[in-house]
Amino acid sequence: MKRIHVIISGRVQGVAFRAATRETAIALNLTGWVKNLQDGRVEAVFEGEDGQVEIMRRWCNHGPPLARVTGVDLHDEDYVAEFGEFTILYNQ
Repeated sequence: MKRIHVIISGRVQGVAFRAATRETAIALNLTGWVKNLQDGRVEAVFEGEDGQVEIMRRWCNHGPPLARVTGVDLHDEDYVAEFGEFTILYNQ
């Protein structure tokens, strides 16, 4: 099992990036979350089977059709199984 934490840069807000991320993560049976950052980037945490997380990592390099990803800052983290589903977090 694997967990990654990513911050995605580029044109990634206002292009349904969070919704597409959630849809893709759910299709891959991953748990975690995705949210917009105030500086225009998107942040996400994914947990699940190694191969499925790897597919999601590769997907983050391009995102949905209207996105223009210019960078992905990725960190491997310890798998902790803390999520029951994959959710979109909204600014508080």
